Amino acid sequence: MANIGDFAYTGKRVLVVGGASGMGAATAETVATLGAEVVVMDVADVTYAAGQVIKVDLRDRVSVDTAIDQIKQPVDVLFLCAGVADGTKGLMLINFISQRLIVHRLIALGLLRRGGAVVMISSVAGLSWQRNLALTQEFLKTPDWDSAAAWVASHEGADSYAFSKLAMNTYIAQEAFPLLKQGFRIYAILPGPTDTPLARANADLWLGFGAGYRAAAGVPTLMPQQMANAMAFLGSGAASGISGITLMVDQGHVSSGITGSYEDAGVKMALGLG
Repeated sequence: MANIGDFAYTGKRVLVVGGASGMGAATAETVATLGAEVVVMDVADVTYAAGQVIKVDLRDRVSVDTAIDQIKQPVDVLFLCAGVADGTKGLMLINFISQRLIVHRLIALGLLRRGGAVVMISSVAGLSWQRNLALTQEFLKTPDWDSAAAWVASHEGADSYAFSKLAMNTYIAQEAFPLLKQGFRIYAILPGPTDTPLARANADLWLGFGAGYRAAAGVPTLMPQQMANAMAFLGSGAASGISGITLMVDQGHVSSGITGSYEDAGVKMALGLG
């Protein structure tokens, strides 16, 4: 029998990393309206009400450790929303390495309650993770920040947006079983082109992708709230039977491109299908 309370966040505490703007801010505000106490970590200023705001530079190990030390009470859900585009110094540190560190440090310190969830933001840029499994799993064998950063530095093309999302998608799949044994669920959403400050700064590439599909279907560009809704669901008790998935939130664009119901060479290229 359905229980509406499974979708609520009443009495829950959540941490949103990268919650100052875009999808992270929308997620923080959404779960707050559903009853959560929200802690936000970001290098940028947070302009909405939050229970606690912690400054952090995800490129700096000391800053990340210091930020974690400021979390004094356990959280029920960890939303990892930080992300930058190609050309940003320390991209892999921001997009993946620091966020992986936060997951495992919170668990080790008992700061993620058993039964809790980790929800990340990946991308359709990482759709071909299975075809790159040997490389991404080699990277994921790095046990800590320093070894991961060294691996990236020694592999050409690894400090890139696409590789960060390939690694994240592999990580989600790989960690489902070990985390479940400890009492945690893990997921990521794969947003289609979404109208965020980061996307606008890279509009030709990021918002141009799928423009023909949206025009043909008669649908607008996705908005951060739609991503927040999906993330809030995955972090809620209503998703307790799900883990280890990367959920596309793209209005059906990729699936239509795979099946050919909408011809899109870009989708097939991203998946290595043509």
